[in-house]
Amino acid sequence: MRHVALALTLGALLATTPASAQTYDPGYPVCLHVYGEVTYYECGYTSLPQCKASASGRAALCVINPYYAAARVADPPLRHRHHLHAY
Repeated sequence: MRHVALALTLGALLATTPASAQTYDPGYPVCLHVYGEVTYYECGYTSLPQCKASASGRAALCVINPYYAAARVADPPLRHRHHLHAY
């Protein structure tokens, strides 16, 4: 019985650990990754040239946002199937 209580207590403690916040804002396709004492992502850019203008002269790099909400995976090409009919 002690082992069960210990396992439940340990499980409850592990389940209540803080979750890490999402680094990228899904509302913008391009993010600025700023390096320094505090490294962070600044997602508020609609194009790479816009981001690069902001990154100019800074320790920063423009990256494509992998969590951009409007991004779509291309639909696979349609294949026409020819059915053989046996009569």
